[in-house]
Amino acid sequence: VHQSKLDFFCKLGYGKQDICKVLENLGQEALEDDVLKELIRMGSKPQALETQAQPSQLKLVARGSCSSTRGLKWLGKDESDASNSLRPIVIDGSNVAMSHGNKEVFSCWGIQLAVDWFRERGHTYIKVFVPLWRKEPPRQDCPIADQHILEELEKQSILVYTPSRKVKGKRVVCYDDRYIVKVAYEKDGVIVSNDHYRDLQNENPEWKWFIEQRLLMYSFVSNRFMPPDDPLGRHGPTLSNFLSKKPVLPEKKWQPCPYGKKCTYGNKCKFYHPERLHQAQLSVADELRAKTKVPLALGKEEERCQCSP
Repeated sequence: VHQSKLDFFCKLGYGKQDICKVLENLGQEALEDDVLKELIRMGSKPQALETQAQPSQLKLVARGSCSSTRGLKWLGKDESDASNSLRPIVIDGSNVAMSHGNKEVFSCWGIQLAVDWFRERGHTYIKVFVPLWRKEPPRQDCPIADQHILEELEKQSILVYTPSRKVKGKRVVCYDDRYIVKVAYEKDGVIVSNDHYRDLQNENPEWKWFIEQRLLMYSFVSNRFMPPDDPLGRHGPTLSNFLSKKPVLPEKKWQPCPYGKKCTYGNKCKFYHPERLHQAQLSVADELRAKTKVPLALGKEEERCQCSP
């Protein structure tokens, strides 16, 4: 009897220790309902309910569905890559800083303005490339303003220094433009610079197309970073489509017909006619033919009715 009751309540999911305690208190001949009431009173829960109450730490979620950031971190995926539809941004730090400083001072505040502008738009991957020798204290021939901003951006893993060293008192600097174009090309992102990189365009035909299509120029207007609304010209994409991986096509806007109700093109007219919303767009000749066919058909039906007994 003890073994049968033990097996019965074990199948329900209760622990053996709790079942044995209840059977010792109530006796081996206790009814199953009494044993179940005592288990509930003790606070014992079936293991199946406990596993449902405790969510698992790692959940595999289908694509397109909402998932927790904890699950993404366990899976080793970057949550920004999973949810962000904006292109990566690679900034030419020297070009931006010198432009903000009117080509006289290396203004680090200009780099901060550009980074903040892309952050406000929601871009998560932002990299700024600056030569390593800009860490050195400023000199009269190379003035630097707000140099502490470079240290802050480096701590945030946004600023990347391109290597440079001194050989026999002379500075050997690696070509930072090559880093900028290469990283932007591999990430399929956007280059922020007013430089055209013509030497790199001649070096690699793939880079040439990429620089022509993904170069975002800019201007500074009273300490305000302003890229153009049409980066590739008047007939190109808008700025929001240029910076997004999945551009949104604008809705087609119909231009009203300049002739209005006097238009004789009918359904062949390519312009918009508000008066023809609920009418068949027929040409004037087709409308006249349709009107002449209607009375002829009515006359024939009347003749048939008169001839019939």
